[in-house]
Amino acid sequence: MQPVSAADHRKGLLSLHGAILLFGGTALFSQLISLTALDITIIRCFVAAITLLMLLQLRHERIRLSSWRDYGLALLLGLLMASHWVTYFAGMQYAGVAIGVIALYTYPLMTVLIEPLLHRQLPPPMDALMGFIGLFGLWLIAGNTGTEQHPHILTGVFTGVLSALLFTARNLLYKYKFAHCSGAQAMFYQTLIGGFVLVAWLSDDWQHIGALDWTYLLLLGSVFTALSHAFFTTSLRYLKAKTVGLISCLHPVYSTALAVLVLAEVPTWRTVAGGALVLSAAAYETLHGHKRALR
Repeated sequence: MQPVSAADHRKGLLSLHGAILLFGGTALFSQLISLTALDITIIRCFVAAITLLMLLQLRHERIRLSSWRDYGLALLLGLLMASHWVTYFAGMQYAGVAIGVIALYTYPLMTVLIEPLLHRQLPPPMDALMGFIGLFGLWLIAGNTGTEQHPHILTGVFTGVLSALLFTARNLLYKYKFAHCSGAQAMFYQTLIGGFVLVAWLSDDWQHIGALDWTYLLLLGSVFTALSHAFFTTSLRYLKAKTVGLISCLHPVYSTALAVLVLAEVPTWRTVAGGALVLSAAAYETLHGHKRALR
């Protein structure tokens, strides 16, 4: 891969932070939309795919892929994304939302440890340390929940970690095999394939929801899914996957801040302390990763 310029690296960072901020907002819709998490995900996939298709046409970008190999990679990326979402929701069903989220957020550490191996290198010690610090901060945030109320914690954690592994594989596959496609083009195929893969599990509840729920679903699918994932995949074109993984630890911090503003949910000291650790790790990777990119 060719080294990126300072302008491209800055574009990657801006795209990533915009994506993570929008990701943080998706948690609000779980309380605003009167559907199950799986139904919401399936509908948002199709809304996102339609939105991305319109975006590609509006920008006169190519929709068709260049080769059958690219279609095969798009299918694999879509399967990884769909499997990631299914196991993510299963983890939350088994162990609760907080434990499911913290299990998922083992993926930054997985990325830090796995990506250098693709180049036959060992992970830099400071990157591994930042990964551990970020994960410890996330553990503090998740510690606010009453986990003793959930009888299937180990199953939920295992399923959540599997979800993290699938997400890591998806990010690395895009980074090293599919980055020649634009973020919008790549996410169009992933959301479309993901929607078709998951549609078999769609319940009939969506037929009975009101106009407000549909408004939230359209907003979730277009802005908070299509736009956010286009930003996210764009960042993978210009940043190392480990940098993306570490900075993505800001997701629960942004979610907490938005919950305070929108839902008036004031964080506990554990959330504040964990958020400080996560912010520290992400800030270190942002600053030092940018310096390394310029060398």
